Amino acid sequence: MQQSDTTDKILQAAASLFAEQGFNDTTLRQITARAGVNLAAVNYHFGSKERLILALADASVEPLVLHLEKVLAERLALAPQSLSLDELIEMLMRTLLRTQRSSPEGLSVFMRLLDLAYMGRQQALREHLVGRFGARLQLFLQHLRQDSAPMADDEFFWRLHFLLGSVIFTLANFQTLVTLEKQALDLDAEIEQTLHRLVPVLAGGFQARAQNTQFCWL
Repeated sequence: MQQSDTTDKILQAAASLFAEQGFNDTTLRQITARAGVNLAAVNYHFGSKERLILALADASVEPLVLHLEKVLAERLALAPQSLSLDELIEMLMRTLLRTQRSSPEGLSVFMRLLDLAYMGRQQALREHLVGRFGARLQLFLQHLRQDSAPMADDEFFWRLHFLLGSVIFTLANFQTLVTLEKQALDLDAEIEQTLHRLVPVLAGGFQARAQNTQFCWL
């Protein structure tokens, strides 16, 4: 078996298991059993479970960022001055939807990666994601801020993370939310409809005027 084939088998097995049961509950032995390789192969190609997660982060996030860069560049080439906040967020949602259609496991792993990156002991993963993809997302963020309400840097920081939190929660718990909606309203949500519903909510959050953050708690 060639080296690239072994690497791909390990990454595919890891993505499948991580999507099913998360990072903490997945062991290297489970990954090697599903991939049909021995433990030495994981150590040889990746060195550790942590490095395997970083490699999987690259494989999961790269297609999403690449597509977002592509559609943004194409849109800016047409009429850069008319690019609105709603359109930018719709662009992000369409990119996520495209990822889900091409690889449901890939989107699940992407959501779990973002969730994992915010945990206290995951500094290496956070730094890796920022270092690898942060600069490539700056143009998108620049346009996102241009059409947002005037606000200080710290306010934009928090609203951006409110956006990420909303998307992560919704997609990471989508099947549970579908079950809850079915029980409460006897309806069956679809992921495309759900992502579209997020657009005005998130756009409204960026367009709302920044308020005085001093509160008087009773």
